[in-house]
Amino acid sequence: MDNTETAYFDRFYLKMTLDDALDCSHAGDCDCDVIAVMGKPYIATQLDAIDPDSLRDELREYGAWSDDELSDDSQNRERIVWIAGGAIFENHRRRDIRESQNRE
Repeated sequence: MDNTETAYFDRFYLKMTLDDALDCSHAGDCDCDVIAVMGKPYIATQLDAIDPDSLRDELREYGAWSDDELSDDSQNRERIVWIAGGAIFENHRRRDIRESQNRE
């Protein structure tokens, strides 16, 4: 897939299309959209390659979830896709802003 962008983490990275990133990072509840994106084969394959302990350790660094919450591997996969979508969207938005400023 050549139209993907990358969200880099300390232990791994995730690639997704900008459209999928936008689906995961809109205002309001994103849960259903994140689950739909997770079901796409190119995302599922990447998630399957991430060790659950590495994923848990990565999310622990955010400080947003308790150890009990982080024990749920399925939820952790949803969390990291949501975070990746937001990171990709934000990077794309910043790039657009820089490009528009350079044209002025």
